[in-house]
Amino acid sequence: MSYVKQTEQANRHLLPDLVRAFALVGIAVVNVTVIAYPLMGGYVYGGLNTWLDKVMYFVVNSLFLMKSYPLFAFMFGVGFAYQLKSAERVGAKFRGRYFRRIVGLFLLGLLNIMFFFQGDILVLYSILGSFLFLFKDAAAKTLVRWGIGLFILQVVVFSGMTLAVYLGHKYSPADMTLELVKINESVARSEQVFGRGTFIEALLLRIQEWSEIIVLGLFMEGLGAMAFFLFGLAAVRSNLVANPDAAIWKTCRTVFLPIGLIGSTFAAYLVTTGDGVISFSSMLAMTCIAFFAFFSALGYLGLIAGWAAKPMTRFKSFLARGGATTLTAYLLQGLFLSLIFNNYGFGLFGQLGAAACIAIALLVSVLTILFSSFWYRSFRHGPVEYGLRKFTYLSS
Repeated sequence: MSYVKQTEQANRHLLPDLVRAFALVGIAVVNVTVIAYPLMGGYVYGGLNTWLDKVMYFVVNSLFLMKSYPLFAFMFGVGFAYQLKSAERVGAKFRGRYFRRIVGLFLLGLLNIMFFFQGDILVLYSILGSFLFLFKDAAAKTLVRWGIGLFILQVVVFSGMTLAVYLGHKYSPADMTLELVKINESVARSEQVFGRGTFIEALLLRIQEWSEIIVLGLFMEGLGAMAFFLFGLAAVRSNLVANPDAAIWKTCRTVFLPIGLIGSTFAAYLVTTGDGVISFSSMLAMTCIAFFAFFSALGYLGLIAGWAAKPMTRFKSFLARGGATTLTAYLLQGLFLSLIFNNYGFGLFGQLGAAACIAIALLVSVLTILFSSFWYRSFRHGPVEYGLRKFTYLSS
């Protein structure tokens, strides 16, 4: 069956699947940074030895860092709206269905953390998704206002942390030195376990590292993710997902995208001037990236919407099919990258430069999209999506 017929039968639209496919590539090239190198610092600890490493790191920071996950978050909000509509069509109770799905995502996230990647987003999204339920009856304008407010709050949090680092270096250098010692100990532990340890040691360390960053992640990434949850829900309420020709998408790609790309390029340059993981310049760079990523993500949505509005092609259909089974592809990325870089696999942890790591991540993202695309030719759902769906509709 063709992709067009499958989407029509499932009441889907082209735009979300294309966005998910694009996001998968960005997520892979960003995640590999802390799968191939220590969580605290990434390529800073040995991956930036050549000019090509530095150029590729700059490109990833400019185009993808903190920009791909918002696209995923936007699609989470879109999916929420679709699930709500589906329940209304058949007269089913939405609450039970939705929270079974949330529990399923939470459990999948825990498995991903233990076996593949401690930077998993599924647990974070399941926590935030519980709060999204409170907005199920909100009007589109209300959703947008809340989303903008949460984005501003995220920038405030980043700015506050940047100020705290500045004041710490200025008035309490001994404490900052102690924090740096702790970071160096964490790096050494990661190098030992992921580079030379066993599978069980890696599993335990991933759980430990995740437990150390989850609360910080809720504030540093969670606020922005929640904002895009709300934008995605608002886009469905406003019929924008079904209408890629809408004027707002043109505004996104002609106004927001240039602002985002110019600002993100400047922020990526600031990253290169950083003199440590917890230096003032590094934190200032991350604050700028968080601010301009908002505009870049909206710009990417507008760009993809413009493409979605054009006639269907084989390549577009191929990518859209790959984006239709994103959960499977996302988990496969973690599986492949963890096997490539951990000692119980090919053992390349900390051995390759940034350029080689990014190239591997690009290859893995293409392979997972290939798998998902060919799978969707024959099946309505990816293997992981099918299991989650069966759990979600347990009582139906």
